[in-house]
Amino acid sequence: MIKRSFFTLTKPRLSYDLVEPDPKEPKLIPIPSNLILLLNETVDGTRQALIKQGDAVEKGEKLRLYDDSTEYTISPVTGTLTTIDSYSDNFGSTSTYLVIKNDQGQASQKESITYDLKDDITSADEYLRTLPGAPPLKMLANDDVKISTIVITCADTDLLSTTHQYVTLKFLDEIKEGAQILKRITSVPKLCITVPENLKIQGGFDTIQVFKTSMAYPSNLPAMVLKDHLNIVLPAGQTPEDLGVCFISAEAVVSLARAYKTKSADFEKVMTIIGKQGAQYRVKATIGTPLSKIFKTFSIHINEQDRIIIGGPMKGVATYTPHHPVRPDMDTVILQDRDIIPELSDYPCINCGNCIRICPVNVPVNILVRYLEADQYEEAADKYDLESCIECGLCAYVCTAKIPLYQYIKLGKHELLNLRADV
Repeated sequence: MIKRSFFTLTKPRLSYDLVEPDPKEPKLIPIPSNLILLLNETVDGTRQALIKQGDAVEKGEKLRLYDDSTEYTISPVTGTLTTIDSYSDNFGSTSTYLVIKNDQGQASQKESITYDLKDDITSADEYLRTLPGAPPLKMLANDDVKISTIVITCADTDLLSTTHQYVTLKFLDEIKEGAQILKRITSVPKLCITVPENLKIQGGFDTIQVFKTSMAYPSNLPAMVLKDHLNIVLPAGQTPEDLGVCFISAEAVVSLARAYKTKSADFEKVMTIIGKQGAQYRVKATIGTPLSKIFKTFSIHINEQDRIIIGGPMKGVATYTPHHPVRPDMDTVILQDRDIIPELSDYPCINCGNCIRICPVNVPVNILVRYLEADQYEEAADKYDLESCIECGLCAYVCTAKIPLYQYIKLGKHELLNLRADV
């Protein structure tokens, strides 16, 4: 729920949505004839790949490009690999997508391949990175990262979404099971869990410390949880992992519990879909399902220049194709009709001060954006706190001049990393 203040000089009040008390089961989206999987690695035409077009794949099979590849994906169906090609993300980084033709109907789907899962993080990381919820197993398995606290997020981090809350209400026992598995395979001494203060759940969490988070945005963002509940202020340019804290979604924890019970992977992702008129739909779709298949299920027609936003209204990112696939970390998708898309501008900052007043970490956004517009990224970081931004999007929300401040900051951080990598 978003409420703008009546008086323009006060901060707008933004509140997280609360899941309904007795939520209905998600709409199950049929497995499509073709699924698209994204792989965070570039195809090298000079090397012999492990997979090629025309290969048969099994449900649950691990797919890698090369022998020394550290990235992989898991096939959610038994089928045929029909396409291996490159794509570019929003920042121009090149990765790979795979198209798998589903050779079986939904009713006749084979059981997934079983894995030799052991009670250690290396074994989990070897097979379970792409589970629904995208558990951060690669990071947890990294010996160079020392994690002392794991925070399970049952509170949704962006507005309009209720995916994490739904999973918490429906699968609380599996969250508890998954939490114990996490503790066992990682040996991390401290487990915490964030729960919205108004969410009514049955039963406690035993030895897990519970953080009751505010319904006011952006209280559920990792940086705010660190500050409000762990008494840790996130230093500029650092991540929670740098401070020994790892965040993992409730759905990822449920997926881990199921994987260790069945010794196989789950592929059905729960999501919140927000239609053009604001109607909300909760769906369950197989990872790799093109978004167009979900829209078709609800008779949502996509016109040219309509906007598809992956994520919530504050932190979401637009995609340029309705064929973008469902990914393990995709909790929310918002559709905006082309006639009501908020206008952005290239007008200069008018120094109204709204962005400064609303920033939860006191970044001087009005000056920062001038340096970002001029591509002065090092100066923006050194003098005007670019790296202190927690990327809540509030500055862009209140900007009188309609400057895309959040996008400038995201791009600025990306370019700053590239500059430092070239040094």
